[in-house]
Amino acid sequence: MDLAARIKAGHGGFLLFAVTPPRQSTPAERLPAIAQATMKRLRDLDLDGLVLYDIDDESSRNPAERPFPFSPTIDPARYLAEHLQGWPTPVVVYRAVGKYQREGLRTWVASQDPLRTLTVMVGAASSGTSAPLSLADAQALRTEANPELLLGGVAIPERHSRRENEHLRLIAKQEAGCRFFVTQVVYDLNAAKNLVSDYRYECASRGLTPVPIVFTFSVCGSMKTLEFLRWLGVDVPRWIENDLRHATNPLRASSEQAAATAAELADFCRRLDVPFGLNVESVSIRREEIEASVELAGQLSELLRS
Repeated sequence: MDLAARIKAGHGGFLLFAVTPPRQSTPAERLPAIAQATMKRLRDLDLDGLVLYDIDDESSRNPAERPFPFSPTIDPARYLAEHLQGWPTPVVVYRAVGKYQREGLRTWVASQDPLRTLTVMVGAASSGTSAPLSLADAQALRTEANPELLLGGVAIPERHSRRENEHLRLIAKQEAGCRFFVTQVVYDLNAAKNLVSDYRYECASRGLTPVPIVFTFSVCGSMKTLEFLRWLGVDVPRWIENDLRHATNPLRASSEQAAATAAELADFCRRLDVPFGLNVESVSIRREEIEASVELAGQLSELLRS
């Protein structure tokens, strides 16, 4: 069963790998080689799908100085259409909907093959941001223009820890057409388990069937990367920070921690009968972190297939 069919059936057990398109400043003649290198690096992994992120400036959400300067990237839909046509599995294309005009997004949505493309729509970074298109508008547009295009939403376990209502947000998105959810990077295991539990039992109380939740994992090879994760809103428990700060090999320690967290979340979801998937995020430009992400994906593939 391919990715779209599995999600439509409400089944989990799939593995994704997420990348960010090259920066807009990348010379055009280099783009084909970058895409080929990505496909070559991932071709031996038993992936069910590829994820292409849509990067937006989130300074409106967090007024603190960004640890890494914001650099706009190529539109993921354009990168897929022009450089990744040789990729063999379905692709989940993120859409930061506040960046687009209504008709432009409608044209893209209407033209997508639902067997080859899925989408995750992301709202504005903060409620105070003025945008030409809201998340609710974009979700309705997808229903009108291409209802067979599978729609996903973002899940943020850390927000659930602060507000205790993220499970209600998921259900509202589910009622608006979302058939799966993808989390931001998971470091706080308890926050993720709390969200899954509250979502599972709220669904039961409403007579709803839980849809797949895809948990995202990444490696962290430096304290500056850790600082950036925190700037993005990821809660990194103190004990994990201590492990990474004092580890002889922080990259290996980070990978081991991610694999252990994924295994425990997988067991928890199976026990609660909540469908789930796993996603490995690779957004670093450092070769050693990219290679560690690929290795982590291989480990998680074994976890899912065993």
